[in-house]
Amino acid sequence: MFNWRRESALDLYNLLLAVLLLASPWLFALTNSAGKTDLLASGIVIAVLSLAAMVAYANWEEWVNVLGGIWLIVSPWILGFAHTRAMHFAVGIGAVVVFMAMLELWLVYDAAHFASHPSATTKDG
Repeated sequence: MFNWRRESALDLYNLLLAVLLLASPWLFALTNSAGKTDLLASGIVIAVLSLAAMVAYANWEEWVNVLGGIWLIVSPWILGFAHTRAMHFAVGIGAVVVFMAMLELWLVYDAAHFASHPSATTKDG
Protein backbone atom coordinates (compact mmCIF):
# COMPACT_ATOMS: atom_id res chain seq x y z
CA MET A 1 0.00 0.00 0.00
CA PHE A 2 2.67 2.46 1.00
CA ASN A 3 5.55 3.43 -1.27
CA TRP A 4 8.02 3.43 1.62
CA ARG A 5 11.08 5.52 0.99
CA ARG A 6 13.87 6.51 3.32
CA GLU A 7 12.30 9.98 3.57
CA SER A 8 8.84 8.60 4.46
CA ALA A 9 9.83 8.64 8.12
CA LEU A 10 9.61 12.44 7.98
CA ASP A 11 6.06 12.16 6.65
CA LEU A 12 5.25 9.85 9.53
CA TYR A 13 6.61 12.42 11.99
CA ASN A 14 4.49 15.11 10.34
CA LEU A 15 1.48 12.81 10.69
CA LEU A 16 2.20 12.43 14.41
CA LEU A 17 2.44 16.22 14.74
CA ALA A 18 -0.92 16.51 12.96
CA VAL A 19 -2.44 14.09 15.47
CA LEU A 20 -1.01 16.23 18.28
CA LEU A 21 -2.56 19.32 16.67
CA LEU A 22 -5.92 17.56 16.43
CA ALA A 23 -5.80 16.39 20.05
CA SER A 24 -4.28 19.53 21.61
CA PRO A 25 -7.55 21.44 22.23
CA TRP A 26 -8.70 18.60 24.50
CA LEU A 27 -5.35 17.45 25.88
CA PHE A 28 -4.32 20.91 27.00
CA ALA A 29 -7.75 22.49 27.62
CA LEU A 30 -7.34 25.26 25.08
CA THR A 31 -10.13 27.82 25.42
CA ASN A 32 -9.56 30.26 22.56
CA SER A 33 -12.05 29.33 19.82
CA ALA A 34 -10.00 30.83 16.97
CA GLY A 35 -6.92 28.98 18.18
CA LYS A 36 -8.77 25.67 18.53
CA THR A 37 -10.30 25.99 15.07
CA ASP A 38 -6.94 26.86 13.52
CA LEU A 39 -5.18 23.93 15.19
CA LEU A 40 -7.91 21.50 14.12
CA ALA A 41 -8.03 22.72 10.49
CA SER A 42 -4.24 22.79 10.19
CA GLY A 43 -4.00 19.34 11.76
CA ILE A 44 -6.42 17.92 9.20
CA VAL A 45 -4.51 19.47 6.28
CA ILE A 46 -1.12 18.27 7.53
CA ALA A 47 -2.46 14.77 8.26
CA VAL A 48 -3.99 14.41 4.78
CA LEU A 49 -0.82 15.67 3.09
CA SER A 50 1.41 13.42 5.16
CA LEU A 51 -0.68 10.36 4.35
CA ALA A 52 -0.74 11.31 0.68
CA ALA A 53 3.04 11.72 0.66
CA MET A 54 3.47 8.26 2.18
CA VAL A 55 1.17 6.68 -0.41
CA ALA A 56 2.41 8.55 -3.51
CA TYR A 57 5.15 11.12 -2.99
CA ALA A 58 5.09 14.38 -4.93
CA ASN A 59 7.11 17.53 -4.29
CA TRP A 60 4.01 19.72 -4.23
CA GLU A 61 2.75 17.90 -1.12
CA GLU A 62 5.84 18.94 0.79
CA TRP A 63 5.58 22.52 -0.47
CA VAL A 64 1.97 22.66 0.76
CA ASN A 65 3.19 21.31 4.11
CA VAL A 66 5.75 24.14 4.18
CA LEU A 67 2.97 26.64 3.57
CA GLY A 68 0.83 24.97 6.24
CA GLY A 69 3.68 25.22 8.73
CA ILE A 70 4.26 28.87 7.88
CA TRP A 71 0.51 29.46 8.29
CA LEU A 72 0.69 27.89 11.77
CA ILE A 73 3.56 30.22 12.67
CA VAL A 74 1.81 33.44 11.60
CA SER A 75 -1.83 32.51 12.28
CA PRO A 76 -1.89 33.56 15.96
CA TRP A 77 -1.33 37.17 14.94
CA ILE A 78 -3.59 37.04 11.88
CA LEU A 79 -6.48 35.33 13.70
CA GLY A 80 -5.97 37.18 16.98
CA PHE A 81 -4.97 34.47 19.41
CA ALA A 82 -1.46 35.71 20.14
CA HIS A 83 -0.34 35.41 23.77
CA THR A 84 -2.44 32.29 24.39
CA ARG A 85 -1.49 28.69 24.96
CA ALA A 86 -2.75 27.85 21.45
CA MET A 87 -0.17 30.26 20.03
CA HIS A 88 2.67 28.24 21.56
CA PHE A 89 1.39 25.04 19.96
CA ALA A 90 0.83 26.71 16.60
CA VAL A 91 4.27 28.34 16.43
CA GLY A 92 6.20 25.36 17.81
CA ILE A 93 4.53 22.68 15.72
CA GLY A 94 4.50 24.96 12.65
CA ALA A 95 8.27 25.42 12.89
CA VAL A 96 8.86 21.67 13.13
CA VAL A 97 6.50 20.96 10.20
CA VAL A 98 8.36 23.51 8.03
CA PHE A 99 11.71 22.05 9.03
CA MET A 100 10.73 18.46 8.28
CA ALA A 101 9.07 19.30 4.95
CA MET A 102 12.12 21.30 3.84
CA LEU A 103 14.42 18.51 5.03
CA GLU A 104 12.48 15.96 3.00
CA LEU A 105 12.57 18.18 -0.10
CA TRP A 106 16.32 18.55 0.30
CA LEU A 107 16.86 14.81 0.83
CA VAL A 108 14.83 13.95 -2.26
CA TYR A 109 16.67 16.59 -4.31
CA ASP A 110 20.01 15.37 -3.03
CA ALA A 111 19.21 11.74 -3.84
CA ALA A 112 17.98 12.58 -7.32
CA HIS A 113 20.76 14.95 -8.34
CA PHE A 114 23.90 13.78 -6.60
CA ALA A 115 23.48 10.02 -6.39
CA SER A 116 23.56 9.70 -10.18
CA HIS A 117 26.76 11.70 -10.55
CA PRO A 118 30.18 10.11 -10.13
CA SER A 119 31.79 10.71 -6.81
CA ALA A 120 34.14 13.65 -6.47
CA THR A 121 36.82 11.28 -5.27
CA THR A 122 37.71 9.08 -8.24
CA LYS A 123 40.64 6.74 -8.62
CA ASP A 124 43.47 8.04 -10.73
CA GLY A 125 45.03 5.93 -13.24
